[in-house]
Amino acid sequence: MIKNFSKVKSVKGELNLTGDKSISHRAIIFSAMASGKSSIANLSQGHDVISTLVLMHNLGAGVLTKNRSVVINGVGYKGFETPSSELFCGNSGTTARLVSGLLAVQKFSSELVGDESLSKRPMKRVIEPLKKMGAKFITNESYTLPFNITPAKRIMNITYEMPIASAQVKSAILIAGLHLEDETEVIENERTRNHTELMLGLPVKTENEKIVSSSSLKYYPTANEYFVPGDISTSAFHIVLTLLTPDSELKINSVSLNPTRTGFIEVLRLMGADIKYEDIKYSSNEPYGNVIVKSSVLKNIIISSEIIPNIIDEIPILTIAGIFAEGDFEIRNAKELRVKESDRIKSLCYNLNLLGLEVEEFDDGFIVSGRIRKSFLTFESFKDHRIAMAFAILSMLSENGGEINDFECVNISNPKFEEQINSIVQ
Repeated sequence: MIKNFSKVKSVKGELNLTGDKSISHRAIIFSAMASGKSSIANLSQGHDVISTLVLMHNLGAGVLTKNRSVVINGVGYKGFETPSSELFCGNSGTTARLVSGLLAVQKFSSELVGDESLSKRPMKRVIEPLKKMGAKFITNESYTLPFNITPAKRIMNITYEMPIASAQVKSAILIAGLHLEDETEVIENERTRNHTELMLGLPVKTENEKIVSSSSLKYYPTANEYFVPGDISTSAFHIVLTLLTPDSELKINSVSLNPTRTGFIEVLRLMGADIKYEDIKYSSNEPYGNVIVKSSVLKNIIISSEIIPNIIDEIPILTIAGIFAEGDFEIRNAKELRVKESDRIKSLCYNLNLLGLEVEEFDDGFIVSGRIRKSFLTFESFKDHRIAMAFAILSMLSENGGEINDFECVNISNPKFEEQINSIVQ
């Protein structure tokens, strides 16, 4: 599907976003693991989260939608049932990696499969530490989906130092560790998203400038009532549109403000963005509140390598902010972009070249300079939801608008994107 977007005059109003994708995945998994009924309010409606919900149901957890909440009847410790068929993860890397940690300690065999895109994404990073714990995997030479997880005679606790920054891999190890009496430790050299640690109340300490998180059976999840704050990554698109549209102001209600997720806001503030928080609250140890955004003049900055893990998902929309800001926009130390739903470095550079900008591509990033020289263009989404939404925003900022191929891919994370945009633009 090709979707056309026209230039907008101003952005005004308020938004209530569906739940944060990362928190939604974990709320579902922890509820399914617990014994008894848990409720989840404001669950993400994206296809990735639905993949996790269906997968947990196929493992024996009861799922019921009630009064705009999802009620999950959890199976309790090692109470999951042998699946009747392969477990489909869709396009969701979070589903595949987190569930790998859960399935690695069960008493039955299971097979994880994904769609064409997910089947190309790297899984060795999660298989290797789980194998160190004693889990058995049958996989291909590329360590990609599909793969089989078979029962192990014994699962052991480990201390594992992360070779790459990945909250998904960290969470998979910690979830496996929840099934053991002795502590399993994960050591990080760079801080990553900490939703698993916060939601379960896991111990976290700093040693020699490294972050050490641990889990054990005493932190095994119990039935709970979850409220999932609005998705901060989804809000990034609306925030950038507001910042770059004259005479605009937007309020986004009850959005996640976890410090490991607001890195892109820190970057935008350093660029000169007028962004404020108000009415901060907590749910399952997760902070959330309202975000107030006003039109701003932006200037590009040097983006430090330390913050890259916490802005990796927002780099596509930060790039759009960067090409409208003063100076050149540069991203480096972001090789992880190569193994997302698309090769996002390649995807971004392709579309930026269409605009007539000067683009220099590197293995770990790119530099963009010059001015937009082309009017109304057809951009490629590469069937990547964040690329599609980023260039939708660019089209709305361009004098003659633009259009995006395969725009339906936005359903992966935000099927209500167009509805949200239409409610705030003039």
